Amino acid sequence: MVARMTPEHRRYTRAVMLLMGGYVATLVGVNLFFKNSAPTGLGAYAAALLPALPVIGVFVAIGRLLTSLRDEYQRYLMTRQILIATGFTLSVATAWGFVESFGLLPHVPAFYATVLWFAGLGFGGCVNALLERRGGGE
Repeated sequence: MVARMTPEHRRYTRAVMLLMGGYVATLVGVNLFFKNSAPTGLGAYAAALLPALPVIGVFVAIGRLLTSLRDEYQRYLMTRQILIATGFTLSVATAWGFVESFGLLPHVPAFYATVLWFAGLGFGGCVNALLERRGGGE
């Protein structure tokens, strides 16, 4: 049986699709801008920050979804998923940082923490599904 999307999930999906379209457009545009010119000063910083704005928007959309869910159990599942993602990201970033500080691993740009967090959301969703299948969820 296929579950129907709630209005909250439809709004979230639409927002994320628009934001990710904006992310791709700004990332391509900013890369071309830096490749074809030599921006300096405040303009360079402003341009470099542009691709981060849609990603930040996705975090806002996730927060809006969480706070708009009417079903307490769905909010609980989403909260657990977010906590798993956050714990996973902070654990990997902390461990990597210590090993990197001793020169044993290369430096990784900080924005990869976002990639880890989204991977952690997927892992958290798998944990939720596994616990649901086992018949408790808690």
